Formats: sequence, structure tokens, C-alpha cells
Amino acid sequence: MKKPPHKQIQPTAVTPQGPKKGDLLELVVRDLTDEGFGIAHHESRQILLSGALPGEVVRARVTFAGRRDIYAQVLTTVQRSPERLAPAPCPRSNRCDGCPLIFWQYQRQVAWKKSLVEREIRRYTSLRGATIHDVIPSPKTLGYRNSAKLVLAGTFREPIVGIYRRNSHDVLDISDCPLHHPLINEVIKAVKEGIRKGKVPIFSPRTGTGLLRYLVVRIAERHNRAMVVLVTVERNFNEIHHLAKFIRQAVPEVTVVAQNVNASEGNLILGSQDHFLTKDHAIIEELGNISFSISPRSFFQVNSGGARIIYEKVREWSALTGNETAFDLYCGIGGISLFLAGSCRNVYGIEVVDAAVADAEYNARLNGVENCSFDAGDAAELIDDLLDDGIKPQLVVLNPPRKGCDRQVLEHVAAAAPERIIYVSCSPMTLARDLDILAGFGYRTSAIQPVDMFPQTPHVEDIALLTRDADSAKMLSQKPVATPARKSPNKRKRGR
Repeated sequence: MKKPPHKQIQPTAVTPQGPKKGDLLELVVRDLTDEGFGIAHHESRQILLSGALPGEVVRARVTFAGRRDIYAQVLTTVQRSPERLAPAPCPRSNRCDGCPLIFWQYQRQVAWKKSLVEREIRRYTSLRGATIHDVIPSPKTLGYRNSAKLVLAGTFREPIVGIYRRNSHDVLDISDCPLHHPLINEVIKAVKEGIRKGKVPIFSPRTGTGLLRYLVVRIAERHNRAMVVLVTVERNFNEIHHLAKFIRQAVPEVTVVAQNVNASEGNLILGSQDHFLTKDHAIIEELGNISFSISPRSFFQVNSGGARIIYEKVREWSALTGNETAFDLYCGIGGISLFLAGSCRNVYGIEVVDAAVADAEYNARLNGVENCSFDAGDAAELIDDLLDDGIKPQLVVLNPPRKGCDRQVLEHVAAAAPERIIYVSCSPMTLARDLDILAGFGYRTSAIQPVDMFPQTPHVEDIALLTRDADSAKMLSQKPVATPARKSPNKRKRGR
């Protein structure tokens, strides 16, 4: 017998400008945005849906209606995609924006991420000859996050530890997030219990009162050790010391506890002052045979298994013989530099953040590596300084933040004329832009390897291999490529 059609929701009356906050709508999902939101349309307006897949029919409530963007939350799925997991690994999957793909089959996630990379790369004629490999999956699809930066809200009687909901100041509790390393969730549970027992006041942005603002947890997976940073609005000697003691008793794997003071009104999580409540000030993580010291401010990839894949792929594509000189730009705490050090003559790491350079130097000593040196400063200027000293690279590695490289940096890299460039990026869009610029300087992108560093989210990491086109480089050498960099008056001395 033919089933009767499903009952339609009668949508709330809307203004000529489109749906309003609170409206109930029935929508057909056509596609996904780069951020993993379902795309639907209503009265010629685009609606972005958290928790929806292409081809699905959903009933949703509008949660935000702005002039440009309208967001809605899925209430029920009328027609489900066959690619949807049932049940999803997380009970909050239809309410949390932190991992919008968690209800999607993993093989479909990685295929979709490859399509994102292909779309951005193929926009440029200069890149259409590049081979785009299939995405390398993450070794772990759940429980892979080795760090978490979380907001504290509520009261000491009912503390909330979580993340902000999109377009609001409401905090969604994610105490048992399936993406977290299990030890992070144990720490969160202990922190909440310690707050209750110690009656530790939680900061309220509305009233400006309270003490605790944020919780930062970092994990060293190899040895199952944890670091806890309690971010407060002022220095505190009583409640925080008791809370730190409770956390360590409840979770013995916690070997480092620090209080960070941040009284600013902005969204910056860490302030400028750290006060350690334990003898140890860092945890040690290992990737392969390389050890890394991680402090409260150290940058370290959130997926240790994925980071190792990237570092090893960079080393493989570098094709080093032991006689080369490499420049590692945006080197952070020296991860790629240390992975390359055993295969080349010298590595010169460049990073704008002084604290990261100090970490990189310490990590080199920790591993007994003597052929790496690190500088803090402007990348373009420091490249020129190295060239002026007669140091010419055969390999340059670029690993910039999401915004990509400044054009001046790319000009100076091209002027250094390395045989190979390897570009590591967390943004397919800025990667494609910068590869096209480098193509204009005589560098051909031969291959791109996507790596899934962030399962259940729309983010994807990419590694690109570029080689110097001899004919193009010869033409470019007949005209200046880069404008001379202004010398820094406080240039830091190279080496340790």
C-alpha cells in the first residue's frame, strides 16, 4: 500500500527579508559548505544547517538570522542519507558545531575533503598538471585530539566546561567529547568535581566577577602524561592550589599544572603570566625517534599520529642525500627541522615567535641534534641574511599559518633558488593561491598529498611538492624577483 505523504510543518510567518530566528522550516539539503554546513534554500535565501548531509530532507529551527547568513539547527531528519551513521558517535552531533561531519561515514568524509582540495587547486591554470593524491586517513578517527582549549561557565555548583555555540556566548558542555584523548575527558571530569568541592568561583563576563575563565589540557600520548593550565582573571594562591592538588590526586597522569593569569576582555585564551604549581614545567611527546618538550604555550599539532605522517612525507619528498642545506620557514618548535636533520648537512629554522624558537632550540638539544639552528624574526629578512652569509638552500620548507605566506616571503624564497620547495598548508584556498604565485617564479607543483589531520571536521592538511623549472628560472634570473629586504636592527645571532 502506498504510504501517505509526510505531514508538512506549517512554517512561521516570515518577513519579506526571509526567515527569522525561531522559525520552523522544512528544507532540502543540496550541498555542503567548506565548513561542513548543509546548504538549503528558503524564499531565495540560503540557509546553513548544522547536522545535515546532501540529499536529506530535514526539519529545522532558525537559530541565527543575519543580513548575510542564516543558520538553522536540525530537529528531525525526514529523509535520511544512506551515508549517515546511525547512531552517531556523539549524542550532541546535531547541536555541536565542533565536529560537523561526525555523523557521516568516514570514507565519505575523506573523499569529500579530496574534492575540496581539487576544487581550489584546479581554479588555477598553472596548477592543473599537479597530481592530487587520495587523502591519507588519520590513524585514529576518534580520541585523536591531544589538546583542548575550553571555556568555563556556569557556577561552582554546576560548572560547565565546553565551547561557545556559533553566533552566541552560550557555552555547550563537551565534558565527554569523543574527539578528545580519553585522558582529557578524565581531566575535565576531575576539574568539574574539584570546582564543586572547593567552591571555586567561575568568571562571568556578564557581571565581571569570578575567578576561573578557561581550561587548557595537553597530552603526551607516548607516555600518557597530561598538562593542565587553569586560566584565571587574577593571581590566586588558595582555591587554585587546592584545585590543582585535587586534579593530581584524581588523575595521577597529570604531571604539570600551571595557573595562567589573563585579565584581558578579549577572546585571547592565555595571558602573559604563567605560574607553575608543579615541579615539572613541560611534558615530553615523541614522534618516531624525535622527542618534543611541550610547554603551556608551545605549538604542537593536535593529532600526533597525523603529525608524524606529515613530517615523514616531507622527509620522503625532500629526497635528501645528506649533503643539502634546508631552510624551514615557520618552523614552530622545530618539528620538521628535526625530522630533516638526520638526512641533510644543515637545517636553518625561521620563526617569528621568540618563544617557539626557544622551544625549537631546546628540542634540538633534547635530541642531541647539532646541525639545526633557529632564528626569530621576519622570514624575508632572515632569508636575505642567510644568503648574504653565503648560505644557499637546496630545499625550502614552508609551513605557514592558515592565511598563507606573504607575497614578499615567496619572492625571497624564489630568489634563493632552491631545487625543491615543500609547502605544508592547513588551507587549500591559500595553498592554491601561493602555489600559483610560485609558478610565476618558475616553480612547478608536481604533486599534492592531502592528510586528514582532523577527522569529523571539514579541515584538511596538504603537502605540496614543487620543483624548479630550469627554463622559467633562467628567464626570471634576468630580472629582479624580490625587492631587497630592510635589515632588522636587532637581528638575532644564528645558532645556539
